[in-house]
Amino acid sequence: MSARIVYQGEPGAYSHLACREHFGDMEPWACQSFAHAFARVRSGEAALAMIPVENTVAGRVSDIYHLLPDGGLFIVAERYQPIRHQLLGLPGAALEGVRIARSHPMALGQVRESLSRLGIDGIADVDTAAAARKVAERGDAGVAAVASRVAAEEYGLEILAADIEDSGSNTTRFIVLSAEASVPAPDAGPVVSSYVFRTRSVPSALYKALGGFATNGLNLTKLESYMVGGGFAAVQFYADVEGHPDSDAMRHALEELAFFSEDVRHLGTYPADPARTGS
Repeated sequence: MSARIVYQGEPGAYSHLACREHFGDMEPWACQSFAHAFARVRSGEAALAMIPVENTVAGRVSDIYHLLPDGGLFIVAERYQPIRHQLLGLPGAALEGVRIARSHPMALGQVRESLSRLGIDGIADVDTAAAARKVAERGDAGVAAVASRVAAEEYGLEILAADIEDSGSNTTRFIVLSAEASVPAPDAGPVVSSYVFRTRSVPSALYKALGGFATNGLNLTKLESYMVGGGFAAVQFYADVEGHPDSDAMRHALEELAFFSEDVRHLGTYPADPARTGS
């Protein structure tokens, strides 16, 4: 049996598609929740997890930032996945006869103009793959689903209208997680390093903590804040930096970060996806 890569969602989800396209030699394995996916990698049942963290249209996947600090896993890769929505119907169904399209609310929002042109009403469902499964199970030719190409394969549906997303720039960034860290060599090419930290309770702590990245010429590409501990007093930050921890610039920046912060954790250093660098 090939090594397994887990994802959250039902078979046919966009995370499933990302697993197939980027790790075609591994066996995709569906999980009910992100926490379940983390647990399967920690236990050794799966080698990797494919986890979405942000989308150019819908924004961040907030649950992930709460799981990463204590999840016991390391980021070993990032993958940018273009999202191409398909209108899926029963075999033999005519596009002209479709009156309803089911999907996740975010997906429906991303195809609103296309559905309007086709005279189709959108109905919210729990996720894209579940919507495709229900269309196949219920057998109503007037109901379609907005989902991925792999969902069409999974549930025996036909693509009635291809690539109906309103924006051609719709992309999801996934991170790949492993139970073991795998840091590229400093000269292996462009890399991204990810950290979580909490600033000390002093004036301008965040400004001072991040100043080292600016003074050392490092590009901070992502900074997310979120509450921890069930209250409003403690704030944790997640940061992505284009740089290797063994470089002089990063070492100096991390020293400054540590001086003004508490509990700095290195979540991983990994090759930058070519889409990030435009190559």
